[in-house]
Amino acid sequence: MNSIEQKKLRWYNVALIAFVSVWGFGNVVNNYANQGLTVITSWILIIALYFVPYALMVGQMGSTFKEGKGGVSSWIKETMGPTIAFFAAWTYWVVHVPYLAQKPQGILIALGWAFTGTGGLTSKYSPFIIQTACLVVFLIFLWIASYGLASLKRIGTIAGLAVFIMSLLYILLAITAPALTGAKIATANITFKSFIPDFNFAYFTTISMLVFAVGGAEKISPYVNQTRNPAREFPRGMIALAIMVAVCALLGSFSMGLMFDSSNIPADLKMNGQYYAFQILGGYYGLGNGLMILYAIANTLAQISALAFSIDAPLKVLLSDADRRYIPEGLLKTNARGTPVNGYLMTGVLVGILIIIPALGIGNMNSLYNWLLDLNSIVMPLRYLFVFLAFMALMKAADKFKSEYQFVKNKTWGFIIGLWCFIFTAFACIMGMFPKVEAYTSEWYFQFIMNIVTACLLIALGLILPQIAKMTRR
Repeated sequence: MNSIEQKKLRWYNVALIAFVSVWGFGNVVNNYANQGLTVITSWILIIALYFVPYALMVGQMGSTFKEGKGGVSSWIKETMGPTIAFFAAWTYWVVHVPYLAQKPQGILIALGWAFTGTGGLTSKYSPFIIQTACLVVFLIFLWIASYGLASLKRIGTIAGLAVFIMSLLYILLAITAPALTGAKIATANITFKSFIPDFNFAYFTTISMLVFAVGGAEKISPYVNQTRNPAREFPRGMIALAIMVAVCALLGSFSMGLMFDSSNIPADLKMNGQYYAFQILGGYYGLGNGLMILYAIANTLAQISALAFSIDAPLKVLLSDADRRYIPEGLLKTNARGTPVNGYLMTGVLVGILIIIPALGIGNMNSLYNWLLDLNSIVMPLRYLFVFLAFMALMKAADKFKSEYQFVKNKTWGFIIGLWCFIFTAFACIMGMFPKVEAYTSEWYFQFIMNIVTACLLIALGLILPQIAKMTRR
């Protein structure tokens, strides 16, 4: 296939591909749980001031380094050298550890809703018992992932698409429910003031969840050079993506306000909110638990697929693309199926610790779920920092590189925008470390210490590996 045939994606193709990979219904539920209806203003600000420049930066990086197979680590390698590129690759992998630790929770919760019609499964047992079950689920899928993922990928794609379609259907049915079914609006007296946040300390501790929701645009970079005219089509696609995300975020959050009182949000909304929403929606339209069960089954399959692929793909990016000087030989060892055995073992140990240890200090399953979700919102955006570092480095050395698509032609302005996104991301991660539970209680201190220690240890392990590699090669 020649290059002309390859460059056939239009702006709307790029926008749809990006939308499916970046957006999810959980983003609406989790941020509504944090902020209520005031999140609508937060969405407008975060999309305009952060998401749009972020996505357009990714476009320029993807266009400039079109041969780079390692994504962000390849961009860093070209602009800042192999040492920082290793830390970019390490960070990209290691931030998935809390993600992998929470996925089994999501699978058990979804199964509980699918089979019992309630979220009571996790409340029947102690956090330690539930987390032990989560560890068993994780180890099963660690073993499955080592045998290949082809069929699981197909199931996951279908299930993920089903969840995505149902999420859009939810917005449509929820917005029209008061008019069509006479459903009562849960949030009383909605006025302009209902949407204006108090920009206080508590508010800023929640913005990491917004950054977490809109992050991941670097997944789009391979498609930049497959468009007909990157300089015109890609920015159009990203603007269309921003509009679609904005519409779903704003209407989705407003829909949540129709179903859940913004001034009295259920404590378990992050854990069970997606299922409550479809259960209430089924009640509006006389469908009982039907919609909720369909969503729970689709979400179970989608999360199973995501768990298995998140075990395998980030690890292979780390081990295949990073400079061999920084990776101990033992981690590169593979079996007959090409599975990096010791890499899987390292994943299993780190995730296992993160599944079990918090259960010893966090009193109930809802708090544990919320803490692990918040931890994800703290550490996952750390990988975005390298996107902005690479973009700033590109702006400083713009004369050395050529790109079919340029987000900003003025190097100074480009650097300033990259610096803004870097500082904002770092600020969001730091503020996210402050727990969203009653301050200065034993649980608050435990969560706060765990947030700091977990983030620092995961990153610090990346400093140790090159030293081990150096010692083993002597």
